[in-house]
Amino acid sequence: MNMMRTAMLLAFMTALFMGVGFLIGGKGGMMIALVIAAGMNIFSYWNSDKMVLSAYHAREIDEANAPEFFHMIRDLSQNAGLPMPKVYIYDSPQPNAFATGRNPQNAAVAASTGLLERLTPEEVAGVMAHELAHVQNRDTLTMTITATLAGAISMLGNFAFFFGGNRENNNNPLGFIGVLVAMIVAPLAAMLVQMAISRTREYSADRRGAEICGNPLWLASALQKISGMAQRIHNDDAERNPATAHMFIINPLSGERMDNLFSTHPNTENRVAALHAMAQEFSREDRRRRHRVIDLCANQAPFPKQAGDAAMKTSARGRGLDIRYSE
Repeated sequence: MNMMRTAMLLAFMTALFMGVGFLIGGKGGMMIALVIAAGMNIFSYWNSDKMVLSAYHAREIDEANAPEFFHMIRDLSQNAGLPMPKVYIYDSPQPNAFATGRNPQNAAVAASTGLLERLTPEEVAGVMAHELAHVQNRDTLTMTITATLAGAISMLGNFAFFFGGNRENNNNPLGFIGVLVAMIVAPLAAMLVQMAISRTREYSADRRGAEICGNPLWLASALQKISGMAQRIHNDDAERNPATAHMFIINPLSGERMDNLFSTHPNTENRVAALHAMAQEFSREDRRRRHRVIDLCANQAPFPKQAGDAAMKTSARGRGLDIRYSE
């Protein structure tokens, strides 16, 4: 459902882009805006990991200087079937984490010192599994495409401001109203869609992250702790780079308290509730799996009794099997 919602939002943004181009009426200007926006975002796509890691003064760690954390990421990556990403730590008392990189083969995950100091190992595992889910879901690519379209729409809005007021432009069927739509309404709508896509990807990463770490409640507990601390503990680097806020597991900026149209993250309570529901699903599935094992054992044909049966029966019972014998 989240993938379908993302596809629908991207389709809407594409249609919005084409609509703004129609309102302005200049195909040449529309193509120039698209090319410039695409060039800016392609550059960002190939270099965003270096730019973000540099902005937060993150340092790469390995097995030698942070063995426990490094081994955790390695094990989680194996659970997800992902290549081992580069692992970074950045100095900040605010517990938080983010992922970056253009694809799973060139990915990096970063955690704050506050995350490692203030959360339990299980909660840290849940957080980092969430970040690996972003890598696996290729959310960096999704958000780059979204940013390209949003940038193109904003650029078309600027073109409308400078050129759309020309009354000799007969290609605009709505006249001055069309110019206002292109200048104000369309960029605002593009921003809202971009944020909605970001929120959708967070829900998907929560679910996949819970599957990777194996326990949704670890991530639920971590989200509650991080959300509470993020309101009290400021991240100065994030405040200086607000455009990177969508990358974090919880919005690192101060003053973000509700799940509204202008939020890049879903409401934490909604995310926690979804994870608790997922934990119940896991519990029901585990009970069904145990029930199937019991049924399978009950339907097994009796083994013929022979020498050594006592040892075999003892070993089998240790694995949860009930072997019956016939004389």
